[in-house]
Amino acid sequence: MKIFVYSYREFDEAEYFQKFSKEYGVELGITTDDPTMENAHLAEGYEYVSIITTKIDEELMERFHELGVKMISTRTIGYDHVDIAAAKRLGMHVSNVSYSPECVADYTVMLMLMSIRKMKRIMQREEINDFSLPGIQGRELPNFTVGVLGTGRIGRAVIRDLSGFGCKIYAYDKYENDEVKKYAQYADLDTIYRECDLITLHMPLLEDNFHLIDGDAIGKMKDGVVIVNTARGGLIDTKALIEGIESGKISAAGLDVIEDEFGMYYYDRKSDVLKKRDLYILRGFPNVIVTPHMAFYTDQAVSDMVKNSILSCMYHAEGKEDPWAVV
Repeated sequence: MKIFVYSYREFDEAEYFQKFSKEYGVELGITTDDPTMENAHLAEGYEYVSIITTKIDEELMERFHELGVKMISTRTIGYDHVDIAAAKRLGMHVSNVSYSPECVADYTVMLMLMSIRKMKRIMQREEINDFSLPGIQGRELPNFTVGVLGTGRIGRAVIRDLSGFGCKIYAYDKYENDEVKKYAQYADLDTIYRECDLITLHMPLLEDNFHLIDGDAIGKMKDGVVIVNTARGGLIDTKALIEGIESGKISAAGLDVIEDEFGMYYYDRKSDVLKKRDLYILRGFPNVIVTPHMAFYTDQAVSDMVKNSILSCMYHAEGKEDPWAVV
């Protein structure tokens, strides 16, 4: 079979694409460019297309459909960058991938520890030989009550890891999981907002949870709450977050994702003037850590992403059940 790969990255994905395409007998078409209306024609003759975190809007979806593309596989867990409604209307299939949850779980715990130990300010001071102590006293994670929003594979891994620190853990999900109940107590959102010192998000972004953390939610939280987000930026109302930080309601935040990050992360934009005012504000706070959507980025995860994107296309082509099918 044949798969056309957009946003093919020579520096990390290439070795895995070559390895797994050879192993599974797949012919690849490749471009390092992101999919656009101008280069969609490159996928002509390919029924399967693999992308990464790039926008596939209705117009581009229609163009791929005209070219005979039957399926788009995104090499990411999230698929909110793909117009699912357009795919359904056109009868096209969309899939995502899974990868080891440990990469994001590890990163989440790292952001938690860096946030509560004021590591950003410590590192900034150290750079200018300021070794004083006032203002950088941290807190200890075992003394925290932590709320985990979302108990899928990543949320469960975070809960398991937190249990080793001795935290009291609350969990929230529409679907309860017995494994989670070994370490955490399921609770409603209001209880988590009221009781938790730290809240971490591990949900996909859907219509019903867009801006789940908004001004009203933040108002219900404990004074000095810490918020960590390694899931999707749209889960948090950025304006409300900034207001909460400025008022002192939120004592620290660790953010690997922010709203409106498409077209920015994973590119060298150091010489560009970015229209991302909220990003500049967040990065300016001494108690906020912002990283460029990197929680997933390990050797194991990249291997999994490439392999599972190829397998997803193969399963569909062979009429087998696709565990990554979205539509």
